[in-house]
Amino acid sequence: MYCASLDTPVGMLQMFADHQSLYRIVFPGCVADMSRADSAPKDHPLLNRAARQLMEYFNGSRHLFDLPLAPRGTPFQLAVWEEMQQIPYGKIRSYGEIASSLGNPNKARAVGGAANINPLPIVTPCHRVMGASGSLTGFAGGIETKQFLLNLEKENAGG
Repeated sequence: MYCASLDTPVGMLQMFADHQSLYRIVFPGCVADMSRADSAPKDHPLLNRAARQLMEYFNGSRHLFDLPLAPRGTPFQLAVWEEMQQIPYGKIRSYGEIASSLGNPNKARAVGGAANINPLPIVTPCHRVMGASGSLTGFAGGIETKQFLLNLEKENAGG
């Protein structure tokens, strides 16, 4: 496994990948087990590609990511994260809406739990998921970061 850091407007992100896929992005202040990670060589193609796409996202020019992803989770978590991938740039959905789209509207809390441990924030846009009232609920990167990402997308959504 390889690790690289990326200085962004929301702080220093850590990215983790193997030879084939990106599988984790960690916000500043969040704990990451780097005991088995090697620093990526400067020319690690996947981490360089991820860094470039993340910076394009932050400068407003990228609305979709094109990266091989391999998040690690339960089948339910994977289904939630896949559903989050369907939320368009600049739009939001509620935990209940995601639960309903997965076939069980009573699983809104479980969707929230999966969102809370999303291993690929920003790329898998859990920041686009809100409480039923539209409230900004918990976010691994902090509520300020969630608001920043939503504002960034609102400003760059193009209508």
